[in-house]
Amino acid sequence: MTEFAENAKATAPVVECRGVQRIYQQDSVPVYALRGADLTIHAGEFVSLAGPSGSGKSTLLNVIGGLDAFDAGSVSVGGVDLAALTPAQLAQTRLHNVGFVFQAYNLIPVLSARENVEFILQLQGVASQERRSRAEQALHSLGLAELGDRRPGELSGGQQQRVAIARAIVTEPVLLLADEPTANLDSKTTSELLAVLRDLNQQQGMTIVTATHDPIVMEYTSRQVTMLDGEIRQDGGVAA
Repeated sequence: MTEFAENAKATAPVVECRGVQRIYQQDSVPVYALRGADLTIHAGEFVSLAGPSGSGKSTLLNVIGGLDAFDAGSVSVGGVDLAALTPAQLAQTRLHNVGFVFQAYNLIPVLSARENVEFILQLQGVASQERRSRAEQALHSLGLAELGDRRPGELSGGQQQRVAIARAIVTEPVLLLADEPTANLDSKTTSELLAVLRDLNQQQGMTIVTATHDPIVMEYTSRQVTMLDGEIRQDGGVAA
């Protein structure tokens, strides 16, 4: 078990952000994507970062996941200060301890559903027989046991997103991050997918953070954090 995972299991919070700023340059003019964001997330929470486009929710999610840098403040995940990690250590943290689910699914078109799930285990160096077993188990848990040999193009949008979730959870991550996971799905498929995430949270105790502007998603989460103009304006209904 990595230091990250040991810390995450032994201590709370899983995520702690303090005064986080993210600044982009647009025609030499600074644009603040995050303005001093403070956020604490404890183990086992299911949190939605809500807000309109441009509010900073996806940026904050990417900062927490180590996909995006930040310019000021501090971010710790599983008790580990992300700013203290080398790029190689940060990559290993993402690979082993954080699961990602994206709006666009990000599946590899030429690989089958099972091979897509196996791929991240291959990057971890897991032996082929164990990779296959774990991938099939993950697909089975998401109702995709009979679809493992199909490629993404042969699956519906909801099925593709389930494969993406299977890939994200097959490593048993400390933290699952989902960026607008239902944006391309119809209402029925959205409800089914959200029920899957809720089960992962309630039955397996997985800590989940999702960025969304969809009120249906917020209904499934146990805590709603509202963002606007790069700031956290409300946390659980209480003004921040």
